[in-house]
Amino acid sequence: MTRQLLFVQGGGGENAHDEWDSKLVESLQRELGPDYEIRYPRMPDEDDPQFAPWKAALRKEFDKLEDGVILVGHSIGATILVHSLADESPEWAPAGIFLISMPFIGEGGWPSDEVKPKPDLGGKLSARCPVYLYHGDADETVPIKHVELSATAIPQAVLRKLAGRDHQLNNDMSEVAADILELSAR
Repeated sequence: MTRQLLFVQGGGGENAHDEWDSKLVESLQRELGPDYEIRYPRMPDEDDPQFAPWKAALRKEFDKLEDGVILVGHSIGATILVHSLADESPEWAPAGIFLISMPFIGEGGWPSDEVKPKPDLGGKLSARCPVYLYHGDADETVPIKHVELSATAIPQAVLRKLAGRDHQLNNDMSEVAADILELSAR
């Protein structure tokens, strides 16, 4: 049986979908193998990500998903994904949420005129859905303290700080894939 996986790209630069995050998706597909169907939609205005249009695009993608889907978000895509889920639960239940190099919105993190800070973000997510946070300690785009702030806001999350890894995790999704495979085996 093929498992669904939705990968939400990061943004902030032209061609983030095709030239940057496609390498993360390729690594993930290679590590997971053919039993996983990765949906990788292009988000609107990727060079200037805005919460409302990205949330609307995610809602359209959510309509195509089923119970047990794996949700993966990178960078600002991870932030928008988790805040969209916190704002409005989908009709299906995800098997797991995997957030990579995610900027934290709120005190100590980045400000946002569009995303309301949620210091209790974890309480707004399904208690039955595991959440994983990944961040490289060599990330020069989003400081490592953001993952610590996210872990405080989502106390049920499993935290993975990866030594020597950059914002793109050096295009190596092996730890993420290992956690997905372990979760799927349960």
